[in-house]
Amino acid sequence: MSSTLRPPGQQARASTAPKRLSGDGAAAVASAVLRTARPKQWLKNVVVFAAPAAGGVLFLPVVAASASWTAAVFTVASASTYFINDARDVEADRRHPIKVLRPVAAGRLSPRTAYAIGTALGLLAPALALPLGWATVGVVCLYLGITVAYSLWLKNQAVVDLLAVAAGFLLRAVAGGVATGVALSNWFLLVVLFGSLFLVTAKRSAEERRGGSSARVTLDQYPAAWLQQVLTMSMAGVVLTYATWALQYVGADVGSLPLALSVVPFLALMLRYSLLVARGEGEAPEELLTSDRFMVTAAVIWVALVGGALYLA
Repeated sequence: MSSTLRPPGQQARASTAPKRLSGDGAAAVASAVLRTARPKQWLKNVVVFAAPAAGGVLFLPVVAASASWTAAVFTVASASTYFINDARDVEADRRHPIKVLRPVAAGRLSPRTAYAIGTALGLLAPALALPLGWATVGVVCLYLGITVAYSLWLKNQAVVDLLAVAAGFLLRAVAGGVATGVALSNWFLLVVLFGSLFLVTAKRSAEERRGGSSARVTLDQYPAAWLQQVLTMSMAGVVLTYATWALQYVGADVGSLPLALSVVPFLALMLRYSLLVARGEGEAPEELLTSDRFMVTAAVIWVALVGGALYLA
């Protein structure tokens, strides 16, 4: 009754006044933002530690601090592209059986908000990289340029989409070396490149088996036989380049026996992952790498051998 007694102007102002978010509403938005930032994908930024770890200097306080800060920068940078990607692909994601649950596709976060957050994070990442030096800032900017281009266009270009994703991993590894002052060997970079190409191709192969062409244009252009060829090539590449890196000869002898032996669990890891991919289980590598007991066991043995060779010898 009282609202009908208000003057017309006051009544209009009352009806159009913005509503405050309740505690539950704010929590829901925060949850949607965090989920869009893909916390499970942050595991990819461990690649930043690869160069200082391979250089045997990861546990030096200055190096560890720089590598950790670099990983945090790439967490922000990668989250930026996730927001932009989800805003860009909202309609396609709504036709996908799994991606439809993403906050933007599900209507829990508007595309406009996702674009705004993605842009803000994209500007923040290079600023955060400034204490690490201009070279690191340059690598971060290159990463952002490639990943944003991927979200907007490159993901629909056959072959280029695979190379763009692999480049993202490679740039993480390069940033880890640049930020910590560790020299990057050619064999190390090739291991990362072929390993990244193997992982992304395995993901596409799993998507192709599940019939995900409606949400990813390039899958229509990738015959299963071609994906298998790329998997075989990239797996052979990563095993051979890792073995070349590990079997470092000094004259006619092996430089480090534990490092040489690490080729065995590394090969076991690759073979097991390849088997799981052949079964159609490679669509979520971040989950597969941490849930399969065989792979976890092989990884522990591999880390023990490499760690012993580089840090205890």
